[in-house]
Amino acid sequence: PRPQTLFRATDFGDDSDRPLRKADGSWAYFTPDIANHHDKMKRGFTMLINVWGADHGGYVKRMKAVVAALSDGTVELDIKICQMVTLLRDGEPVKMSKRTGDFVTLRDLVDEVGRDVVRFIMLMRKNDSPLEFDLARVTEQSKDNPVFYVQYAHARVRSLMRGAATQFPGLEVADADLTRLSDPGELALIKLLAAWPRHIEAAAEAHEPHRLAFYLYDLAGAFHGQWNRGNDDPGLRFLVAGDAALTAARLALAKAVSLTVASGLDIFGVEAPEEMR
Repeated sequence: PRPQTLFRATDFGDDSDRPLRKADGSWAYFTPDIANHHDKMKRGFTMLINVWGADHGGYVKRMKAVVAALSDGTVELDIKICQMVTLLRDGEPVKMSKRTGDFVTLRDLVDEVGRDVVRFIMLMRKNDSPLEFDLARVTEQSKDNPVFYVQYAHARVRSLMRGAATQFPGLEVADADLTRLSDPGELALIKLLAAWPRHIEAAAEAHEPHRLAFYLYDLAGAFHGQWNRGNDDPGLRFLVAGDAALTAARLALAKAVSLTVASGLDIFGVEAPEEMR
């Protein structure tokens, strides 16, 4: 048997020791990865995050073993395995093949449906969950399109504020009497809004941005639901003729919704539109 230069990965939790050089003397595929992570640690990073494709799952243990060995267990390595994205057009999967050069690039996708749609949809799934990217659904204006649904909540509040400026000129919401907000739907919105900082913290701690996407969708749903209740019951509308104090309180609530939605979309690099047609 020929001599081999091995990394004794079994001492650090791997299933077997790993060769660092090939038979022809060139470096193994694994070795530049070691150098890459060593460089990051030399620059002072103590939390490393790798994003890998689903076909690299077998490398997780050896890479974690390397980081443990190089840092004496003081550096954490979080490896995110991303599953494949299936592109659907007219309900049918778009066939792609690297062998024939027949594939849709991310640039093609952004050009077709827009940056905001691609970013939000991609971030609405946990990284290890398969994703079906339906081109028809992500461009329709409905609840089934989460990007539209969330952005529309912000645009709807902005439209509400413009209407309030006309119907209640000079009305201030900064000092609104929030005790006037007693409807169950209003209280549910307040509870959701109060949970926003904790959702950001939890998503950051777990490295799971999809938690924010789900939160924004739920918040938009609660706001749209309250808006629709006002369509059925005029007493629940955000603009209440003859009651400036209640209107100010409801506008303050609506403004809090729009600020939270805008904050979440900004984290994703997605626009919070002033109006949508």
